[in-house]
Formats: sequence, structure tokens, C-alpha cells
Amino acid sequence: MKSFANKVALITGAGSGMGRYLAILLARSGADVIICDINDETLNETLDMLKNYNVAVSSHNLDVADKQAVQALPEKVLERHGKIDLLFNNAGVTVGSSFESMPEADWDWAMGINLHGVINLTRAFMPLLKERPEAAIINTSSIFAMIAVANQSVYHATKFAVRGFTESLAKEHKDSPIQVHCVHPGHIGTNIVNNSRFNEEEIEQRESLIDTAASKDEMAEMFRANGMHPSKAAKIILEGVRKKRTRIFIGLDAKLIDIAQRLLPMHYEKLLPILLIPLTLLRNKKPLKDLD
Repeated sequence: MKSFANKVALITGAGSGMGRYLAILLARSGADVIICDINDETLNETLDMLKNYNVAVSSHNLDVADKQAVQALPEKVLERHGKIDLLFNNAGVTVGSSFESMPEADWDWAMGINLHGVINLTRAFMPLLKERPEAAIINTSSIFAMIAVANQSVYHATKFAVRGFTESLAKEHKDSPIQVHCVHPGHIGTNIVNNSRFNEEEIEQRESLIDTAASKDEMAEMFRANGMHPSKAAKIILEGVRKKRTRIFIGLDAKLIDIAQRLLPMHYEKLLPILLIPLTLLRNKKPLKDLD
């Protein structure tokens, strides 16, 4: 897909982070955009930013885990836009807790958004995408679909599953007009920590790149401030779609982590300190120049 002009794109998790900037960059490229999020306040902020572009925009408060709400969405999209060409399954959350201590409700919550949400949207919009001369499904997995750390069992379970689902889907559609892409972000400065759930008693024992934070709020701020700016991540995703890359790795950290797990499949953690610590000086923390 060489151009996004005159295309219609639906983005979940569009209230902030990569989803917001995917919407903005697509609108700037001449695509109509459908933005979805469960947070009305941040969704409206994105909607206001999109008013700067001469494209059709619609917004929907959507819980991607709500199958009935998702099944009702295609009709609304057709009524407003007449078609859909790109589906970005971007919404995601995490739960910071050991598996043993995690409430079943938290497990189901993360599973519903990260995995079942991807499946729900894909199933709902596949018939419409198949009608287009060219179309794309872009599912956000994670570099944590390549490696695992402690206290992130449900996140790993969902992201490994999204990877498997997406790569199988890509093989099923290798000779069809539908491109299928799996996105593997490294550390992107988004609100995922702030929007997620944590076992506060286990925060001091967590295993992550932000272990110096003493609370969830501090973790959220450090994660957001020290990652790649989501506008740059969104640009990389769109370049990957243009170039028809099935796997889209975002950030040098993601690429190095992938290499580490290939070299030491069961002991990659021994390489991570060597590979990742110098990257703190190289992160693309600033937004794209024309979006700051």
C-alpha cells in the first residue's frame, strides 16, 4: 500500500499514544479516520487535533472487549464513510502482578482488551476489508511477544497470542489484497502504565526497565518520559505498512531484544543489560518536528 490518500482507517486506542499519532499522520496523508477509545476525554482531545486536517473524521467510545459493541460498529462506519481500508488494532493494557496474586478479573480484563479485542475487530471488519482492492490489518503486539519477564504473565500471554494470530492470518492472506502486519514496539512513551493495573504490594519486586520508581504514578511518568515519542513510532508503523513488512519492529531496543532472544533463547536476560543500558542516551524522546 503505497499511499494512504483517500483511504479510510479505523484506529483503536486512539485517545493517546501511538493510536493518536497514527490518526494524525493518516489524516495528514489524506485518509479519513475513525478513532475509537474507551476514554471520552482523551478521545475528544485527539478529535480536536484532527480538526486541522481536511478529512472526514468520526469518533466512537468503544470497549474493544465488548463483542456486541464491536459487532455494531461496521454499520456505523459504512453509514459515515462508506468503506474501510485499514484496521489498526492498537488498544492495549497490562497488569503488573505475579500470576498467583493476580485477581481473575484482572486477567480477564487484560485478555479481553489485548487479545479478544483484536479478534473481535478483525472478525467484524474482515468482510468489508475483503471488498477493497487493497486493505490492511495492523495488530499491535509487543517486543514482549519475543521475550518474557516476571510479573507480566497476562501481558505476555496476550501479546504472544496476538503475534501467533497475526502471523497465521498473514499466511492465510498472502495471496489476497489484504496485507497483515504485526507491530512489535520497544519502549514507547505512552500512557499504558497509567492506564493499567498493578499489585501495589509487588511493585518493589517487579522486573522492568523502570525499577527505580516507587509508585505506579512514578512508573507511569518515567515510562512516558523516557520512551520513544509515539509520533515517531506511528511513523515507523506506517512506513512498515507501505513497505508490506509482516513484522514491524519499533526502536533499536526492540531489534536488539529480538537478536538477544535468537542468540540465547532461554537466557536472553544475560544480554539485555549490555544491549539496552546505552540506549537510554539514544532514545527519540522528542516528537516529529512538525508535530511538536
